Amino acid sequence: MEFKAPVAKEREDAAMVAYNTRLGVILFVVYVLFYGGFMALSAFWPEVMSRPFLRGVNLAVVYGFALIGAALVLALLYMKLCRKSP
Repeated sequence: MEFKAPVAKEREDAAMVAYNTRLGVILFVVYVLFYGGFMALSAFWPEVMSRPFLRGVNLAVVYGFALIGAALVLALLYMKLCRKSP
């Protein structure tokens, strides 16, 4: 019969979990506001979104790519700022 050592489970400190959760919610709200700006422009001022913005590319495309970039940056920021339990 083979003996297997118990796997050490990661212990989570309640304060660290609360900090990580709060950080995640803040970054989520930042992204939702950025996305809300895109949706508001698209819904209420489509003529603004269709104007050339950067080297002939309209604002809708530039803003769309900015949303993708912002999501990646916020995810990396979250990973950097998140605390790990000891």
